[in-house]
Amino acid sequence: MTARAAVFDVDGTLVDTNHLHAVCWWESLRQAGHRVPMTSVHGAIGLGSTDLLAHLLGPDRDKDEDAALSAGHKALYGTWHPRLAPFDGAADVLRRLHEDGWPVVLATSASGPELEALRAALDADEAIDATASADDVDAGKPAPEPVWHALDLVGAEPGDSVFVGDSVWDMRAGRRAGVTPVGVLSGGVCRAELEAAGAAEVYADTADLLRHLDRSAFGRS
Repeated sequence: MTARAAVFDVDGTLVDTNHLHAVCWWESLRQAGHRVPMTSVHGAIGLGSTDLLAHLLGPDRDKDEDAALSAGHKALYGTWHPRLAPFDGAADVLRRLHEDGWPVVLATSASGPELEALRAALDADEAIDATASADDVDAGKPAPEPVWHALDLVGAEPGDSVFVGDSVWDMRAGRRAGVTPVGVLSGGVCRAELEAAGAAEVYADTADLLRHLDRSAFGRS
């Protein structure tokens, strides 16, 4: 059994998509008659669609509308698929960890064409051992199930594994899963919020993490 794994969130962590998601959710909500501040939408990015809508519209919303709102977001976001761009150092840090013997797993709520677009933008398939989708678990982040599922895919244990993400939902999921949560600021969430949610370390972005990899949780594991 592999003792450790390097688990990475994708949106806002490896690929520069958070603000695109926020705009597309905002527009889908607006078209349906919901006026939600953009800052609130951005703060919910990282949650699965059902949890995101519950967070923004409340538990008493008309749940029959969820599918149409999600479809609207997906259609709007799909227009960006050919233009998605990774952050500097994103592919390089995955390759470096893979070369150092870390099984690399992507943990994402994306699936289908969206996941294909993200992986095409990263262009690092040779360094990715597995992909864990939120579709494969009953509860999305901040529940620990997505992280546990990622570990299970490569037979890893939580204690020596590291989860890199950009949102408070990532950090909470990592803490609950028993891995070391490492935050990056590239998704637009501030250092204080990530640390309050459980981040053991925070880096500016994946390029910053790569520069300090030997002194990071990866280097100490």
